[in-house]
Amino acid sequence: MSVPVFSAAHRSSAVDALRAAGCVFAEDEAELILATARTPAEAAAMVERRAGGLPLEHVVGWAEFRGLRVAVDPGVFVPRRRTEFLVARAAALAGREAVVVDLCCGSGALGAALAASLDRTELHAADIDPAAVRCARRNIADVGGRVYEGDLYDPLPGTLRGRVGILLANVPYVPTDEVGLLPAEARVHEARVALDGGADGLDVLRRVTEQAPQWLAPGGHLLFETSEGQVSAALAAVERAGLVGHVVEDEERYATVVIGTWPGGGR
Repeated sequence: MSVPVFSAAHRSSAVDALRAAGCVFAEDEAELILATARTPAEAAAMVERRAGGLPLEHVVGWAEFRGLRVAVDPGVFVPRRRTEFLVARAAALAGREAVVVDLCCGSGALGAALAASLDRTELHAADIDPAAVRCARRNIADVGGRVYEGDLYDPLPGTLRGRVGILLANVPYVPTDEVGLLPAEARVHEARVALDGGADGLDVLRRVTEQAPQWLAPGGHLLFETSEGQVSAALAAVERAGLVGHVVEDEERYATVVIGTWPGGGR
């Protein structure tokens, strides 16, 4: 009978180190690290990195998102659990198959999770951050999607114009002056381009909504997260673009999602 790699002493040591570093869920994090590490030395190094402030997902190299194990490379935006609500709303709108575009895709978690929920998906994703693109390509490969590097719609193939049924846009929406107030896990270890939404947090969103009608099919939907304080301005941007907007919320997850539907007609 083989001896377990990690003893009770290993677990106790990991928990103590994480707790001393201020990790609220030290026991759970220790179990996850020990389940991922291959040797005691690797586990000790992972605990040290986590205790030093590196996000847990960057330490273990993955995040759970809607039941998927999504690879998350160092520096890449970690998918938030609250964003599962956005994907659930998109899945309800998509039916069983859809042409999907995931803008500001980061790790590709949203597109991959939505594709896993549908019977058939034509999935395209894009991000301006090369590190995110490399990561997303690994996550989206299993569902047959394609990932492009570039600014918003710029790298997408022109053949998608007027065909997109679901447009996911997990845009940065933190106002520039508030980025410094974010937890260090985000502020220090995630790309600023994935966080900073400009003076009022809506600069990137306005660019997305302005061009959305060129890409959405009639009846297609744009979905994005925003904060409660930005809802009115976000809805105004959606409606200026000719989309019909409404807001859905999940109070348990503190998630606020705006949905803009393209009724069709002139672009």
